[in-house]
Amino acid sequence: MYPLIYHKSLNVEKWSAYSKMQQIMMISNELNRAKNWIIKKRNEEANLAYERAFELIDLSSVDTKWKNGSVEFLRLKETIGELYCQTDKDLAKNNLCLKLLIAFNPESYNLLTSE
Repeated sequence: MYPLIYHKSLNVEKWSAYSKMQQIMMISNELNRAKNWIIKKRNEEANLAYERAFELIDLSSVDTKWKNGSVEFLRLKETIGELYCQTDKDLAKNNLCLKLLIAFNPESYNLLTSE
């Protein structure tokens, strides 16, 4: 694992102590922040949120509790990477990534869709 820039107090062991739902919600927070910046047309800030999400996704992809999920995390990271490179951020694609991420874990999905 590479040195983290935005989550310096985290490491694989600490991240692994969080439940799947907690991990999903923390990554979701970054995608939600990106969404808010996209709406405000603040691409640099949206990219910073994506960079923070990349770190958390990388931590999740090496967490043993996601045995079969690492491929999905890497696909999500690839799609977010496409958003990161866009000059005009695609809000619909960001929202789709957020929905797909939340669907990775039934607890997260049930928590957010029960409202």
